[in-house]
Parts: sequence; structure tokens; C-alpha cells
Amino acid sequence: MAAVMLQGTGSDVGKSVLVAGLCRLFANRGLKVLPFKPQNMSNNAAVTADGGEIGRAQALQAMACRAELSTDMNPVLIKPQSDTGAQVIVHGKVLGQLGAADYQGRKGELLGAVLESYARLRGRADLVVVEGAGSPAEINLRRGDIANMGFARAAGVPVILVGDIDRGGVIASLVGTRVVIDPDDAAMIRGFLINKFRGDVRLFDDGYAEIARRTGWPGLGVVPWIAAARQLPAEDGVVLETARRSEGAVTIAVPMLSRIANFDDFDPLIHEPGVRLVFVPPGQAIPADAALIILPGTKATIADLAFLRAQGWDIDIAAHVRRGGHLLGICGGYQMLGHSITDPQGIEGPDRSAAGLGYLPVTTRLTDDKRLTATTGTSLADGAAFAGYEIHSGRTTFDPDVDPGTAPLLRLADGSHDGATTADGRIAGCYIHGLFNDARQRAAWLARLGVASDGVDQAQRVDVALDALAAALAETVDSEQIMTMAGTAR
Repeated sequence: MAAVMLQGTGSDVGKSVLVAGLCRLFANRGLKVLPFKPQNMSNNAAVTADGGEIGRAQALQAMACRAELSTDMNPVLIKPQSDTGAQVIVHGKVLGQLGAADYQGRKGELLGAVLESYARLRGRADLVVVEGAGSPAEINLRRGDIANMGFARAAGVPVILVGDIDRGGVIASLVGTRVVIDPDDAAMIRGFLINKFRGDVRLFDDGYAEIARRTGWPGLGVVPWIAAARQLPAEDGVVLETARRSEGAVTIAVPMLSRIANFDDFDPLIHEPGVRLVFVPPGQAIPADAALIILPGTKATIADLAFLRAQGWDIDIAAHVRRGGHLLGICGGYQMLGHSITDPQGIEGPDRSAAGLGYLPVTTRLTDDKRLTATTGTSLADGAAFAGYEIHSGRTTFDPDVDPGTAPLLRLADGSHDGATTADGRIAGCYIHGLFNDARQRAAWLARLGVASDGVDQAQRVDVALDALAAALAETVDSEQIMTMAGTAR
């Protein structure tokens, strides 16, 4: 079976998008393609059919392959909970909490789990397209590596090195990588790609040739800045302040919590022409003209509730509610809208509890029984359909007697209820990620703000973008050479 791995000269060079594009390109040629990322670090997670969780970038890549999600596609997922510690997910399940230094010392122990997953995928596919993490030039992290060259050499997978010309210094990045990495690691690299090129590509001919001369690696193409890529969900939260915003008549504001999670919940709103979606960075006030404030999911609810208050956002929210504005909490944001959050088992850290913002009659108790499930249903108020997923450790109790007139927000497909809403519908919360993906549900929310929806399901939008991405790669990348390199001539 065939495989090829894309590694980058650094983070955010576009590896995830290129892997998705190549997956769709080769799938459109009739190959059975599957994505793989040995180790991912992200608080954006997706729920798999086998009851686990993987990085959402691999969920996008699986969609590009037209394949069902599997925990084997991302066997090790690191979910940061603080600046020095993280939750470690192996084969879709929580292994435990580790500090950064502890994980660096123990990550080599997970190579067996990584290779098990990779072997299972290879047995089910004509081609596996692998994504690295960070950069192989981070030689201080090379010992015990399972994300880049440690995996590539253990599994015998050829590597394509990706450089991002848009950020500048791409020649030095590629040539410098060749200089600093171990010669046996360098031997795994069979070619390079230039990504995010703007302008006349002929102007880079000399630079392209110089990279090949100095590294000994052949160039496999110069990928232009592809507009369709902006329709795809971003994996890394560093893009929120720049790329993830839109302009329209009605403002929806999302405070950027320090451990914000699953922020692609809001991608469908970015594309709505009547919406101005603003991610509010720390240190800035929530816009007073916001029609709707959405508190997003977070990997550390109690810590981020304190973070929210430290920014003064609780005061902004209170003023917003007094003005009659709408307020929605999703997952951790829903928990914050309640009266209290307790963490007796120390799921997020030291045993503690916190008073919530007090807008909904709910209380939350964090437990180690993590709920991971795909979810469908309808809104109780208007019958609008949704299809999303739940991924949370908290168990939330709704008590309408505390605030008469409040009611559950959603009816799930099994007949149970989720979430809570005030009688006037202006304040609400629920556990459902992907709530706005279904055009009908999104249209119902926008109607409350006096905005018409574009009526496009998010899955349809992404699918069209993946085809456009694959078509662009077909024109600019030596796909035949990549298939030969991977071990397939189809």
C-alpha cells in the first residue's frame, strides 16, 4: 500500500489544507484515500463513528476522502488546558493529564500506538496521506519524536517538505531545514512544495531552482494563494484575530477565551453576507453594537470564566443584556451562563468551584465521564433542524423552578432535551457544537436578529471548496510524481 507525508518548515504553512486538497484530488481519481496525523495538538476536536475524538483537521481531510471518521486517523491528540499542561488523548480516549516536560519525556512511548493505527489505515486504503506537526527543524524535540521524522523513519514513509512563501524567507526555511536536520532524516525528504504564492510565479523561477540546487530535493510545484481555502475551517486559533472575521450589517461577537475550543462552530456565520462576525481579543471590549454575543467552547471552563471576568467581559455582557441583546453559550460557554460550576475530581486542575454568570437556571458538575456523540434534533421553539456533536466532560442540571418561564432549548433525536433558554428567547445555551452548520437552524437564529440567511449548508460549502482546491492543485502540483513517490502509479 502507498503513503506519502507532508511536513512543514514551520507551523501554519498550510499542511492541513494541502493534505485535504491532495486527498480530494486522488479520491477524485478513483483511489481509496485516507488521512493520517500521528500527533496533533489542538482544542478543535471531532467525534468519530467509533466513539472517540480526533483533531478537526483530520475530520476535514476525511471529508475530502469521502471517508468515515476513525480514531486511527489521529491516534494521539494533545489538548492544551494551561500554558504548561495538557490532556492526552490516545486512540480517541483520555489517557490522562501531563505537563509539557513530562509529555516530551514520554511521547516516544506512544510510537507503538501510532504505528498500530497507521497499519490499520494502510490495510484499508490505496493511499494514506500523512500530515506532520510543527517542523522537523525543531531538532530540540527530535528525541522520541512521533509527529515528523520519528514517524516517517519508523514507518518508511517518504516526505514532502512544505514552505510558506507568503510569510517570507521561504528559501532560507527550506535550505535551513536541510542544514540542521540529521542526514538520515534529510534522506526521507523526496521533494518540496512552495505554498501560498501570490503574483507571477515566473518571478520565483531562480529561487525555486536555488532551493533544489542547495538541498538536492526536486521541486514538486508552486501552489498559488487559493481563494477556496478560505471556505475551509481553520485548525489553529492564531488565525482568529485576522482571517476569521466578516463584514455585514449585524454584529455577532465571540470573546476569544484563552482556551477557546471548536471555534469552527462559527465558520458558517463568517460566510453570511448580512453578518459582521468579530472575534474579540483579550484586552478589547465586546462591541456595544453587537446584536448577539456567543460564549464559545473552552478546554478549561473554570479558568476561562476567570479569564472572561479579568477582561471585564462580564461587565460588557451585563450591559448587552440590559440593552436587550441576545446571548448564546455553547458547551463551556453554556456552562458559564449557569449559576455554578464545580470540579470535585480536578478534571481541569485543582479541586475547585466557581460561580457562573447566572443568566440561566443551570448548574454544572465536571466529571471524568466524557460525552462524545453525534447529535441531531430540532429547536423546541421553532422546529428548526440541526445536526452537530457533543464533546464535554460536564453534566449540567436544568431547574426551571429557579427561573419560571425558562425552558429547554433543543429536542434531541432520542426525545431528550438539551440546553436552556429564557422565556423571551434572548438568552440561551446548549452543548451542541456545529449548531449553525445546518442552514435551517442558522436561518432561525439570524431571523431573530432580523437578518436573512444565505441558505447554504456548511457541509455543502466545504465540499465545493474541496473540489476547487483539488482542481487548483491538479494544475500546479506534480501529482504524478507524488503518486510515484508514494508507491502507486494510478
